[in-house]
Amino acid sequence: MSTSTQEKTGPSATVDLAGLKRFLDERKLGGTGALRSENISFGHSNEVHLIHFDGHCWALRRPPRGPLLPTAHDVMREYRVLKALQDTPVPVPRVYAACDDPSYIGAPFYLMEYVRGEVVRADNRHFAQTPELRRRVSEQMVDVLVALQEVDWRAVGLEGFGRPDGYLERQLKRWSDQLERTIPHTRPLPVMENVKDWLRARIPESPAPTIVHGDYKLDNVMFDPDSARAIAVLDWEMSTIGDPLADFGWMLTYWPDPTDRASGGVIASMGAAEGWLTRREMIDRYERRTGRAMRDFPFYQAFALFKLAIIMEGSYARLVRGQADDPLFAGMKELVPALADAAWSVCGSAPSR
Repeated sequence: MSTSTQEKTGPSATVDLAGLKRFLDERKLGGTGALRSENISFGHSNEVHLIHFDGHCWALRRPPRGPLLPTAHDVMREYRVLKALQDTPVPVPRVYAACDDPSYIGAPFYLMEYVRGEVVRADNRHFAQTPELRRRVSEQMVDVLVALQEVDWRAVGLEGFGRPDGYLERQLKRWSDQLERTIPHTRPLPVMENVKDWLRARIPESPAPTIVHGDYKLDNVMFDPDSARAIAVLDWEMSTIGDPLADFGWMLTYWPDPTDRASGGVIASMGAAEGWLTRREMIDRYERRTGRAMRDFPFYQAFALFKLAIIMEGSYARLVRGQADDPLFAGMKELVPALADAAWSVCGSAPSR
């Protein structure tokens, strides 16, 4: 398997089957005589491949190809939190094995259950085609997050998984540092500096720490299409222990609302349709279930847009440097400044303290 920085992402990316066979054989996970794989990555994060062998159909998850920003695409972190959540009310895939030694397939990876279900995407071509199903999906998005935040993270073995105190301060520093590493390869983004300064001056006091998913939003949750019951929360690479309102604020930033003009509709989990709960209804449900008040949503919304812009700028940097050829990354040239402007609009529309 090539380790060149020119490796490309996308459907043509393959798994080193010889190395994977060696791992499966050493772990005695099943007969590997007819081992084969197929790429099923549909996002722009960690790769997912279906692995077929000995009657099994498992999903293999590994980082994308090419150099990565520090702490990005940490599949071993994903594996640890998924393993910790196996016997909790949080719907997650079963995990079977993990490998942090890149000598097998050229990168760390883990193997998990291949869950079959439906994901709701922004184009509205999905299973939730009635007001009743859309309301159920909305309620599930709140209820599953509440279930995650009710898990005793120490009891499930996540002591040391993150530093609970000072979570927001560290997150702001982490993503600001990522931005500093990225923009030398792309272009100046002065509005992001304004947003960063505003965020630094308005960091709220966090509630008691919980498990934080880090990217909790509608298209990272898989549903049973008949009942609209959530059956799997996916993409845990940014999970940690920290402020529960950060996850809720991240989800709400993607949740379009008729009264929300500040973000300019730059991002949305779904199109407008009858049945989706409003943002206020989502907040009311969350506050009733948890006893926490979402008083500082403008901070969490601005921070979510700031963080998302930095993630997308990292993808754009990979395109500029010739480390990826995904055509969607080209769109980041305009989308990242739009996100920065949206974040600054949120800052400007927030009530003064």
